[in-house]
Amino acid sequence: MAGRTRVIMFHLLLPLCVHWIAEEMTVSVLVDVITDALCPGDSTCTQAIYLNGLQQTVVGIFKMVVLPLLGQLADEHGRKPLLLLTVSTSIFPFAILAWNQSKGFVYAYYVLRTISYILSQGSIFCIAVAYAADVVEDSKRAAAFSWITGLSSASHVLGNLLALFLPEKYIFPVSIALLIFSPVYMQFFLVETVKPAPRRDQDSACLTRTMEVLHKRYKSMRDAPTIVISSPTLRGISLVSFFYELGMSGITGVLWYYLKAAFGFDKNQFSEILMLVGVGSIVSQMLVLPLINPLVGEKVILCIGLLASIAYALFYGLAWAAWVPYMSASIKVIVVLIRPSTYAIISQASSSNNQGKAQGFVAGVESIASLLSPLAMSPLTSWFLSTNAPFNCKGFSIVCASICMMIALCYACLLKPEVLPSHDSEDDIETPLLSDS
Repeated sequence: MAGRTRVIMFHLLLPLCVHWIAEEMTVSVLVDVITDALCPGDSTCTQAIYLNGLQQTVVGIFKMVVLPLLGQLADEHGRKPLLLLTVSTSIFPFAILAWNQSKGFVYAYYVLRTISYILSQGSIFCIAVAYAADVVEDSKRAAAFSWITGLSSASHVLGNLLALFLPEKYIFPVSIALLIFSPVYMQFFLVETVKPAPRRDQDSACLTRTMEVLHKRYKSMRDAPTIVISSPTLRGISLVSFFYELGMSGITGVLWYYLKAAFGFDKNQFSEILMLVGVGSIVSQMLVLPLINPLVGEKVILCIGLLASIAYALFYGLAWAAWVPYMSASIKVIVVLIRPSTYAIISQASSSNNQGKAQGFVAGVESIASLLSPLAMSPLTSWFLSTNAPFNCKGFSIVCASICMMIALCYACLLKPEVLPSHDSEDDIETPLLSDS
């Protein structure tokens, strides 16, 4: 069974890695493409900062509903169709930029990318984690989740290497080819780990069946917050995730534009920083975390990661020279441990038939934070990057974001992780096809 589990996980992780490589190779060049289209000749592009903030807010609003819904659908109808849907959405926005990079096409890219983010941002990880929980025994889940996030970091390194050495005109076409490969591979090789409930009342009237589906969906969506709120661990990790995401998503949304305006960074510097983070993250997630997790547990790792995130934000916000962002980026190799430890805490506190619901609900809570953060970060960043700033601290908004991480750390220290049995009654909506027996 161990050998079969490895094969199943390989068929999950290979297309995900290709997908992450394809997305990451566009990150460093997007800032220049968008800035050149919207603010030609300017290093500071306020319009791009506000557009990013608007995109983040819109995505956050819809993700509050979409993420928990996708988690529930993955529990009820299987992981594979949901993975196929979510990994396919990135093809279209990058196709627009591969065709044309003028101002009108950049606006079209923002519209399509917003839709893509609503469906895929966060949900791919949630469904992949639920898929892994179906086939990996409880005691090895933290290590499995760290491998998923570690391979994500490795993919980011490879994506940035491609971006660094590929001519800019080839970046988007190559990215599109890789993005198409991922769902095609999944369709042929990925096995389903969930057996959907048998359909009843096949001959019912269309309207009756529609009403039944809507009622069932409402009941399922109502059950998800009940599951989380009734568990002290899930309730606590939701608060941790909310405040961490409130700060980190705000930083992520403005960071590249801040570095471009404050230090004149371009595609090459962005790639170097992303590669530095990626290489270190591979080591910390795939080697260090599986070794220290049995010794100290997920809670200690989570607290260490949150403490590092505070330092990460402060060094970026108070950067006094061009080398300081590189030092801050090196701290990110510890910050990335937050994700796998969070996934493990949620997974252990959830029963087998509620994995998707719990992961999706917490991701939905994070989406609330991601929609709120740009409301403060975008105008604050633009203000302190402008000539009208009240005092000279271009990264003041990032310093403010560190306060959210401090609050998250306080809640993390109060957590009392719990472990539930991995399998529930026979009346579950679905039964895993693969078991550890």
